[in-house]
Amino acid sequence: MLLEIKDLKAEIGGKSILNGVSLKLDTNEFHVLMGPNGSGKTTLAKAIMGHPGVKITGGDILVDGKSIIGLTPDKRAKLGLFMLFQNPSEIDGVGFVNFLRSSLESVNEQTINMKEFMDSIKSNVEHLNFDKNVVGRSLNKGFSGGEKKKAEILQMAILKPKIAILDEPDSGLDVDAIKIVAENINRIREENGPGLLVITHYSRILKYMKPEYVHVMLNGKIVKDGGVSLIEEIEKSGYDKISD
Repeated sequence: MLLEIKDLKAEIGGKSILNGVSLKLDTNEFHVLMGPNGSGKTTLAKAIMGHPGVKITGGDILVDGKSIIGLTPDKRAKLGLFMLFQNPSEIDGVGFVNFLRSSLESVNEQTINMKEFMDSIKSNVEHLNFDKNVVGRSLNKGFSGGEKKKAEILQMAILKPKIAILDEPDSGLDVDAIKIVAENINRIREENGPGLLVITHYSRILKYMKPEYVHVMLNGKIVKDGGVSLIEEIEKSGYDKISD
């Protein structure tokens, strides 16, 4: 599955945020998008998933050569797109397991085998060092920051997307939780082979990962592309020097 972003322009509330972003991401590829706060990284992720608050004003988003700009978020998910949210919402009264089951059945458009489903949840909960009692509660209700991020990773493991956009999977996590989240992202990539776009402005989670492509976003545009050496360059000189 090939996700292609072509000269994408977008605004939120009448303010221009994306100013011509171009990027290609294929299944099995591991990309990292870095940049300071306010550079447009999260807006790009939301635009890819069809967030109603993001207005596309130019360019295109294509999956396997076909534009998806006219598709609703649920139809984009059925194509194989997935997004890990930076700040997942708490939804009281919606059981986490029931949410996962409904999501999986909706994406696959078929009834699931409950035993296999529950076995998969149990296995992933153990990998994530996730409190089993948390899984039995309402979606994200009362979850800590780390639990919310682990819940998002659990969703990715269960849904098996073809392309996953992970918006700051390390934000709000302590050192131990960052390592666990990173290890599980690596594990899911090895098991299921999705294309990954990890969005972050810190390099700390990348110490546990091996991205193939690194992109730097400033002022709503990707200003530099490279490999892992670009991460080291950012650590040494910061984003200001990258744009010079």
